[in-house]
Amino acid sequence: MAEDRGKPLTYRDAGVDIAAGDAFVDRIKPLVKRTSRPEVLGGLGGFGGLFRLASESYRDPVLVAGTDGVGTKLRLAIELDRHDGVGVDLVAMCVNDLIVCGAEPLFFLDYLATGKLDPERAAAVVEGIVRGCEAAGAALLGGETAEMPGMYAAADYDLAGFAVGVVERDALIDGSRAAAGDVLVGLPSSGVHSNGFSLVRRLLEQTGAALDMPFEGTTLGEALLAPTRIYVNAVRALQDAVDVRALAHITGGGLPGNLPRSLPEGLGARIRRGAWPRPPILDWIRERGEIAEEEMLSTFNAGLGMVVVIPAHQADAALEALDAAGETGYLVGQVTADAEEQVRLND
Repeated sequence: MAEDRGKPLTYRDAGVDIAAGDAFVDRIKPLVKRTSRPEVLGGLGGFGGLFRLASESYRDPVLVAGTDGVGTKLRLAIELDRHDGVGVDLVAMCVNDLIVCGAEPLFFLDYLATGKLDPERAAAVVEGIVRGCEAAGAALLGGETAEMPGMYAAADYDLAGFAVGVVERDALIDGSRAAAGDVLVGLPSSGVHSNGFSLVRRLLEQTGAALDMPFEGTTLGEALLAPTRIYVNAVRALQDAVDVRALAHITGGGLPGNLPRSLPEGLGARIRRGAWPRPPILDWIRERGEIAEEEMLSTFNAGLGMVVVIPAHQADAALEALDAAGETGYLVGQVTADAEEQVRLND
């Protein structure tokens, strides 16, 4: 026989607080407003976000969409109770994929699922998402916060992001114009970015390295949590100055797994080791974990978050354009006609 509780059962008794969720939405509205663009119609809280794609602004527009998450980097954020940077990661992982196609990011939506809504923590995540959207020039058009007791532990949460951009059809970048002899311009990463954290966490478990240990003027945990760089401004500066023929966002799979995706069949790439600085945190991971260099290259970004293919005669112009925009670039290699080994690293 069921126990007589003496009072009606409520949704809150089951672990979901609708009032807290509504209060959280009201709390983040001023943050979201910071990312607004003229094309945004309405405000936060509707059933759908509204964005007007002005027909007079485009000749033959193509929408480009992407989705991604932050992965197990979130576990470190939860352990350290540092949540603002992962919001930047979420935006970066999506918009960096859009710009590979030559698209301008237009708007972004997020999904946050948690066991129990912590307004302070959730607001910190959204603050990071807003910073990421501001850096990308994208409007935070909407999102969803789901309180899911029984699916997640109370302090756990997961993130997913969705971005949409636009590019003129005749300006799409698909890598088809890349040719042997073109040069590779590498844009530096800020560290681990958002890939390889299952290996990082295994390394921490096996070595017992403390996240609060001093590391390069900060702590190990802070170095690992450094947000993924957003390359919208750097790529835009290059597009304005030179002929960008292909781009590769260096995420899971590293240089060997991502650069070939941007090159036509029959072409490869030769990269010069040491042509760019590698973040100290990646060297620490390799040395402390005794990880083979081949494993490092196929798991992490090797210090390059984006690789851009341009004609060789425009190399100086590309570096000058990046410098003028406050960005940094390195000439890291060239496209070759040898596709047998699609990405070859030479000393």
